[in-house]
Amino acid sequence: MTSDLQRPLLGHTIGFIGLGLMGKPMAQNLFKAGADLIVHNRSQGVIQELSGEGMSPATDPCDVAQHANTVILMLPDTRAVEKTITGERGLLQGLTPDTLVIDMGTTEATVTRQLAQHIETAGGAYVDAPVSGGTIGAKDASLSIMAGGDDEAIARARVVLSYLGTSIVHVGPVGTGQIAKAANQVIVGLTISAVAEALKLAQRAGADPARVREALKGGFADSRILEVHGQRMISSDFKPGGKCTTQRKDLFQALKLAQEHDLKLPTTAQVMAQYDRVIDAGYGDLDHAALIKVLDLP
Repeated sequence: MTSDLQRPLLGHTIGFIGLGLMGKPMAQNLFKAGADLIVHNRSQGVIQELSGEGMSPATDPCDVAQHANTVILMLPDTRAVEKTITGERGLLQGLTPDTLVIDMGTTEATVTRQLAQHIETAGGAYVDAPVSGGTIGAKDASLSIMAGGDDEAIARARVVLSYLGTSIVHVGPVGTGQIAKAANQVIVGLTISAVAEALKLAQRAGADPARVREALKGGFADSRILEVHGQRMISSDFKPGGKCTTQRKDLFQALKLAQEHDLKLPTTAQVMAQYDRVIDAGYGDLDHAALIKVLDLP
């Protein structure tokens, strides 16, 4: 039997909106830690599954806000976050004082600050806490979390976030978590492109790309991307952890942020164009490691 000591979030009621590849295992980890979960998702299949596990379904974001003192958003894009917070039957319509809203998706930094102002004006608190680590990190509760918010809100958020990730860094005020995530996605996207070109070069030149990858491990070229995504490229296993369409969206947001600050990111723009080609070829729903396919396109 599981003891209360093994369920440290017992007594916490957490709303979770967005139960896709990342959100579903994250919600399950919070539930295992003892929290009462109120869940909402556009697709109802996952709601039925999680209801069967003991979580409570909500009809809409407003319903979630009326019953949860902490609400986590894990949504696909900025527009979805805006609609969930400010739309008809959105969080703002059901928000109670002192509710903490944590956006863990990848949202535009400028919009994040605007949404935080709406929540704070309504008496709530807001933390932007995007993550890195993919579905592996979501399932293992080993995500790297980059958080923006004031000290009090971050302290409250840590109580929950500690059951989702192993690294939680308070970057600065609201919006800086999303700025850190934009930087993360630039590095991830460009490194995927570099690994793809390196392994394709090895293959075309007559070397076994698997052995080349092994030879590179431990040297300056080693990285988590080479380890995980390099293996996916070698085995052609592109079951999505993070989709090509998502990576493209994140690079676009990084370029938009750079433009807002009068900065050009030419290599980021080139890699986004590569993702455009892969998506146009019909590979958008594959893992972002499928970028290697661009090298075989005419």
